[in-house]
Amino acid sequence: MISQISVNEHSSIRIGGEQVIYFDPFRIKEAAFDADIIFITHAHYDHFSPEDIVKIKKDSTVFVMPKSMQGEENKLALSNDKVIFMSPGETVLVGNYSVTAVPSYNTNKPMHPKSNGWLGYVVEISGKKIFVAGDTDITEEAKNVICHIAMVPIGGTYTMDAKEAAELINGMKPDVVIPTHYGTLVGKPEDANVFESLVHSTIQVCRKL
Repeated sequence: MISQISVNEHSSIRIGGEQVIYFDPFRIKEAAFDADIIFITHAHYDHFSPEDIVKIKKDSTVFVMPKSMQGEENKLALSNDKVIFMSPGETVLVGNYSVTAVPSYNTNKPMHPKSNGWLGYVVEISGKKIFVAGDTDITEEAKNVICHIAMVPIGGTYTMDAKEAAELINGMKPDVVIPTHYGTLVGKPEDANVFESLVHSTIQVCRKL
């Protein structure tokens, strides 16, 4: 499963396999038109980028977006049957995958208020639960996520920093963690070193940048 996950940069994630899944596609270099499912965590330009989405979507691509983003799909001229809007705490079946929406928000910053209804997602693929946290701080909802693989932001400024992210992960205890949201628009490449040094040795840190 880990070998099928790649991080383009920032929080732009691709998971290969039976179906190709993207999260927050951004700065896509090659037009692959290979996305079966595209998850959007929130409306900021570095997470919802129509100019990058058009490089990977095809006619059959299904989109999963926060319910609070209703109307944004019009920027992509999508038909209603191709978009699933989710609310925090909701679980739905998307294709062959069970998906749970987890609230994603700041607790001590103004950029991602809880009232916006923005999301992270837990997607179950081949018996493995994968958590893509979105832009978040440490929250009670995130602490309660049970998953095998977690992808969490570590860059600070708009999200958790490396120390906070490690604290969250050490409490969650996934098998594997992949740090995101650092080294490009925000955060330094060295943040991954700080993060890895603070994560418990029982948890595998896998860098995908």
